[in-house]
Amino acid sequence: MKNAVGLLLLFMTAAEFNPAHAQVYYMRAYPGGGYHRVYKKRPQQKQDPGLPKFEPTVNVSFGYGFPNLDKYQLPIFYNYYMGPYSQTGPVTGAVDYQFNRVMSVGVMVTHGTVSVPYYEYNNVFPSLRGSLSNWSFMLNLVRYMPVASPKITPYFRSSIGVNSWQQNFTDAGGSKVNMSLYPSDFAYQVSMGAKFNLTKNAGMFLEAGYGKYILQGGLAFKF
Repeated sequence: MKNAVGLLLLFMTAAEFNPAHAQVYYMRAYPGGGYHRVYKKRPQQKQDPGLPKFEPTVNVSFGYGFPNLDKYQLPIFYNYYMGPYSQTGPVTGAVDYQFNRVMSVGVMVTHGTVSVPYYEYNNVFPSLRGSLSNWSFMLNLVRYMPVASPKITPYFRSSIGVNSWQQNFTDAGGSKVNMSLYPSDFAYQVSMGAKFNLTKNAGMFLEAGYGKYILQGGLAFKF
């Protein structure tokens, strides 16, 4: 019988537990008979000691991407084939405000140039050369994956925005050719990467993705 009463009291104690009130209670038996409810404050949970205290930061990065995927905006002409591409960049710069441990928002700007010669079939000299110079301006969202190590920070990048193009096409003699082309106005980049923290406020980053580039590396700073 005593065992049954003890189990009943244990069940009542568990059923009355309410995390919202941060209290638990237990039943105390008195020698003369009867029970009395005794409240006990629930101890507060401590922050994970493996993670440092978070403070908002402004993150600045400069990088270089490869290859420049703006080359796919160059047109294909009938009865011509393309030679090897030449490229510069994209060179990238980003400024982000990290407002919590796992998210930052800001802007990313890229600049690069791609060019290619066009050959007529059975002709060893290019008949036409085309180039595109581009600036892109994108909203930049970065989601971080907190880890216990302060030396590395993995992240996902999602950026969308607009392109600003300058086009140039010349013939075999170097004269400008007037052409009306319409490369995409939509700019984007999705990447997965990691920051390698060399000091408290500076480090390097490396990422892989698609949009303006496939691989990118550079320097990162936070203030």
